[in-house]
Amino acid sequence: MRKLYRSLLLLSLLSALAACGGSVVSNEEQEPDPVVIDVPIAFIERNIAISEGEPLRDLREPAQFIAGASLKIKARANASAPEIDLTPRILTLMLGDDALLEDEDGNPLAIDIKDLENDYTGTRIIFAARAPELEDMDVLPTWNIYEYDRSIDEVRRIIASDTLAEAGDDTGPVYLADGRIVFSSTRQRGNQARLLDEGKPQYAGLEEGLDVFASVLHIMDSDGSDLRQISFNQSHDLDPIVLPNGKILFSRWDQVASNKGINLYQINADGSDLTLMYGRHSHDSVEGLDDVQYANTSVTPSGQVLLGINSFANPLFGTNFVSIDIDNFVDNKTPIASMQGMTETAQQTVLFDSISLLDEISRGGYINALYPLWDGSGRILFSWSQCLLYQPLPEDAAPDSERTIAPCTEENVLDPAFEQAPAVYGLWMFDPDLATEKGADSEETQLPLTTGQDMFAVSEVVAMESRPFPANPESSVDRSRQALLDEGFGVLHIQSVYDFDGTDESPFGLEATRNPSQTPASMRPARFLRVVKSVSIPDDEVRDFDNSAFGRSNNQLMREIVGYTPIQPDGSVEVAIVANVPFSISVVDATGKRIGERHNNWLQLMPAEQKNCIGCHSSDSTEPHGRIDAQAASINSGAPNTGVPFPDTNPALFADLGETMAQTLSRVNGLARLTSDIVFEDVWVDPVLQAPEPSFEYAYADLESPLPITQACAQNWTAICRAVINYPDHVAPIFAVARTVTDELGNVLQDNTCVACHTPVDAAGMTQVPAAQLDLSASPSPENADFLTSYRELLFNDNEQEVIDGALLDRLVPVLDQDGNPVFARDENGDLILDADGNPIILTQTVGVSASMRTQGALASEAFFAPFEGGSHQGYLSGAELKLIAEWLDVGAQYYNNPFDAPED
Repeated sequence: MRKLYRSLLLLSLLSALAACGGSVVSNEEQEPDPVVIDVPIAFIERNIAISEGEPLRDLREPAQFIAGASLKIKARANASAPEIDLTPRILTLMLGDDALLEDEDGNPLAIDIKDLENDYTGTRIIFAARAPELEDMDVLPTWNIYEYDRSIDEVRRIIASDTLAEAGDDTGPVYLADGRIVFSSTRQRGNQARLLDEGKPQYAGLEEGLDVFASVLHIMDSDGSDLRQISFNQSHDLDPIVLPNGKILFSRWDQVASNKGINLYQINADGSDLTLMYGRHSHDSVEGLDDVQYANTSVTPSGQVLLGINSFANPLFGTNFVSIDIDNFVDNKTPIASMQGMTETAQQTVLFDSISLLDEISRGGYINALYPLWDGSGRILFSWSQCLLYQPLPEDAAPDSERTIAPCTEENVLDPAFEQAPAVYGLWMFDPDLATEKGADSEETQLPLTTGQDMFAVSEVVAMESRPFPANPESSVDRSRQALLDEGFGVLHIQSVYDFDGTDESPFGLEATRNPSQTPASMRPARFLRVVKSVSIPDDEVRDFDNSAFGRSNNQLMREIVGYTPIQPDGSVEVAIVANVPFSISVVDATGKRIGERHNNWLQLMPAEQKNCIGCHSSDSTEPHGRIDAQAASINSGAPNTGVPFPDTNPALFADLGETMAQTLSRVNGLARLTSDIVFEDVWVDPVLQAPEPSFEYAYADLESPLPITQACAQNWTAICRAVINYPDHVAPIFAVARTVTDELGNVLQDNTCVACHTPVDAAGMTQVPAAQLDLSASPSPENADFLTSYRELLFNDNEQEVIDGALLDRLVPVLDQDGNPVFARDENGDLILDADGNPIILTQTVGVSASMRTQGALASEAFFAPFEGGSHQGYLSGAELKLIAEWLDVGAQYYNNPFDAPED
């Protein structure tokens, strides 16, 4: 690469002449050059002057509009080849034949164009474009998808209907092998349909930072019909490309509970087999940078993934490009499990080692776009701005003297008298074979295809060449399972929740843990799997509510509980889960408390999809996870034999070789369905060997307070059923449920009602200190009227109080020094301050009372649960009530979990 840079330096001098008014190439007609590809190229050129000098894309805003783009076609990849500008035709399509296409100064209206891609025959290109916002527009313009077909020289918008086209911002289009188009869109077609099923208005949800609408993957036919959503992230899914194996690789913004960066995921065109592929622990993969984001990818014929070094808000217009070995790595320094021991890294520089994103002056310049050719040559088209410097002016030079260009030699870069000249991005082609054949100093190593111009930059390029159609990948949807297709359910199978990155974390070893004669159910920590669904948050135009609706923390936004299923003795689970929704999972104990970390990634299932997971993963682990081909083998090898039960288990549950216990149970008793309640029955015990453990159930129906589910769902738990727990509607009323102990005549012997003791007023109306300094009143909190007093007292630290002269006041105690002596008030000179009687004033301070609940979950809220679990309040709250409080804490302790239940602002 360093030899390559020396040859580029010679060309930089030629470009320097062009910047001063000379020309790098001849304008005479030329015969096709055997080094140049004899097919058209398409590229987007940006007028940097229109976009105020820095046309920078913010990855967090895929609908961002940057004026000043043009789409151009060159007859072939040669500097002298003629070019045509398609922009006027695109503008006419946007605004109509009769529209005024120029501004008041007579300049063409500045539009935005991006996400350029070609088809597999080399005859069509597809791209996203957006019109400018004009004063007389009734509806604001959105990003639409357009196609240019060079065989008929026609530009068309894919979705012909104005109404349908303007229903969302559509970006990042790519052709599938069958002619359909995959793209990213804010229209959220599937989400909105689900909202309607749930009795909510249809709306597009905000991404999890609550700044812009989430843009997720959709697919449509080539005429814009049969439009449907295939990815269900709650933040952005962007920039899809189709790999040679037919899988769709795309960039997902993982923002559940915190910003985890943009990583590379893979999915099938039918929405199945969603998989994290690369990048989760590689955001510092470039030395000196800690904000490397994985977006704007392309793929080589060999399957290598190429991408520019992106950040959320790159201060530079250009960047450097790397290739990623995505087949053998999940992170830059983490190979897949079968390749452990590799010393290489996944990411390698594509062209120039001399490009620096840290130095003030990059000697290798910057690359802004890159396209690998598919003709077997290994050649690459790229948009490049060389490093150019201004020669120092003589001391006696006139102020308006023309400045000359100098190369970025090491000596010149270190000399402060040389200043960096403005970037000038032109199109180039690099041929690695010629670099070897003709020598690194040959100008034929790479060729200029367009001359760079001041204030213009090529931002994207593709060759309109034919390339192999991708393969048709195997789907994980089993279309023979008609019932699942009809009902809209997929299947999740987990081999063992005790498997942490290939390590057995079961309490007694998996063989002993799964054997009920050695480990009874009551000794197993993992008892149930909870499935949680996200709630799409609307913008203020749909529902304007105060941020306090999220409660103590908005880290989890709002959540709904989809249901529970038992975890089998070997830690396995197989259960039907509603399809086409973003969901996460939690492992809970017998009382419904989450016993591990929150699963802060969104999973999804398509109807009749079978999704298999090996096990669990801790957030601080960098081991491969979530990608079956990359992970270590499961600790759960399944049944040792066919036709016989697992050791010491119920003989009616006979296993097949390799089955998990969950798979055996599904085959014999039918596929499990989620339930709203926690229900346990000891089905695995062999009754000949031992008695089954007692059955138990924590059911919403047993609550004496309002239920967090509808009456219809209480009767039949269907695909649209959810438990939606709002604190004021479902948790606070628990504390007011009457809990009296009476004699046979009905006389009250003891009143255990929560608010009978945990209130600032006793039964006689006298002021009292609430029991345990905890006020569970349902009145508005004096500290924050948006919350009930009980919510504020449970989840926020407070001050200890006492009754003084009939008033409830903060308790004050003396401030003591390190020796235990009182500290007295002193003035600025250090002299004692005396009271009216001439006595020193003792400094006092309040006594803190820690919150008994934590938004981290039920296990972190031991101070609340301990009195009910063997303490002074044993038996006061029912198991169903404690389970509801536990699950509410586990999903984030939100004040509201439905934006339409929260008061409007």
